Amino acid sequence: MNNIKIKILDSNIKKNSHSLLPQYATPGSSALDLRASIKKKIILPSKKVILVSTGIAIYIDNPYITALILPRSGLGHKNGIVLGNLTGLIDSDYQGELMLSIWNRSKNNFFINPYDRIAQIIFVPIIRPTFSIVENFEKTSRFEKGFGHSGLY
Repeated sequence: MNNIKIKILDSNIKKNSHSLLPQYATPGSSALDLRASIKKKIILPSKKVILVSTGIAIYIDNPYITALILPRSGLGHKNGIVLGNLTGLIDSDYQGELMLSIWNRSKNNFFINPYDRIAQIIFVPIIRPTFSIVENFEKTSRFEKGFGHSGLY
């Protein structure tokens, strides 16, 4: 079952009949948008990182599912707004508030308005492997060739 528990921490989200909860922007979206749970517009200076509340907490409660928090493509490309940790990983047993480390890597200041969509969250399956200790691997065509071994073209 893929039922994810969500706790609303921001009273304004509760008042807005859940329209500010994570949502898919289109029927084909893979990730849900996360919003900035802030009371007033804030400035994110050039080259700085701030921590922004989402106003929600989730509890996945399934060790075979994890959540990844990712930057929004348009904000990253057009405005230089990405995540300070590049990708956030939410473990299945985490129950705290989702916080977003937002990094302005551009030369310009950026403004975040209350409830702007500033990141996205995607839920993915987890494979929990077992390990077999071996003395040697079976050789493949790649074997021990390193980074860039296949060239540019």
